[in-house]
Amino acid sequence: MSDKNIHVVFGKGPVGRSVVDELVKRGKPVRLVTRSGEAKNLPAGIEIAKGDAADTENTRHICAGAAVVYSCVNARDYQKWPEQFPPLQSGILEGAASSGARLVVMENLYMYGPHGGQPMTEATPLNGKGSRSTTRKQMTLDLWEAHRSGRVQVTSGRASDFFGPACQSTMGEPVFKAALAGKPAQVLGDPDQLHTYTYMKDIGKALVILGERDEALGQAWHIPSPRTVTTRTFVEMVYTEAGKPARLQAMPTWLISMVSPFIPAIRSISENYYQLNEPYIMDHSRFVNTFGDISTPLEQAIRETMDYYRS
Repeated sequence: MSDKNIHVVFGKGPVGRSVVDELVKRGKPVRLVTRSGEAKNLPAGIEIAKGDAADTENTRHICAGAAVVYSCVNARDYQKWPEQFPPLQSGILEGAASSGARLVVMENLYMYGPHGGQPMTEATPLNGKGSRSTTRKQMTLDLWEAHRSGRVQVTSGRASDFFGPACQSTMGEPVFKAALAGKPAQVLGDPDQLHTYTYMKDIGKALVILGERDEALGQAWHIPSPRTVTTRTFVEMVYTEAGKPARLQAMPTWLISMVSPFIPAIRSISENYYQLNEPYIMDHSRFVNTFGDISTPLEQAIRETMDYYRS
């Protein structure tokens, strides 16, 4: 593959794959970077490179000749975000800077922290608290400093909790597989609070658009998401699609607190209780007004995700 105008994607998880799929639709040459140098079920013509995102010498080599670099990586261990995540971003940033490529970064909403249940916009103050929220906040500040200094052109797309084919998330197997089996869906916190969920395919579309458009640079953008409903309503829609009566088991925060000392995965979410017990609404109007609404209707997104789990 020629190095001219290659789109380099770091990360073979659901986010990285959604970006790859969108780039292929647009006829772009793609280099997918994975730790192992392997990835299954890729579209024809995709170049796969073995790389360590935290190794700046390695990322400079991998990003040579790139037009756009997409950072779709995550720390291996959720409990070790502060140690593992920043070096990944730093390495990818250096790779993009060395090649003069644009850098598109996938972010979540942790940097905002508690916000009283008000809809989050890109102007919401960065009040993240706790190890993962403050790590995400500092990583965000580092990105914009790199852009302001002229080191690299940066833009980012921010998504709420996501769902879709192959997603490892709270709205993944614990809900869709449970619905197909007729078992209760397991959710955390208050299921009757409004909560935005972002569809994975829309993330890929949005990140590629951000990499194409000059006006996206130097700013964060909330990725268009299906309409916001309560978690209970979301689960009920999943069970309707599965053809099964809705069943839901919610773990309240007092129980989370009780069991968290014994379960590391549960303990790690304690700093994010506010997401579970108050409205968690992401406003994506600025993206829509600038680039158009690329969100998939909620019913269609749930149907497509259910088709994946059925298969």
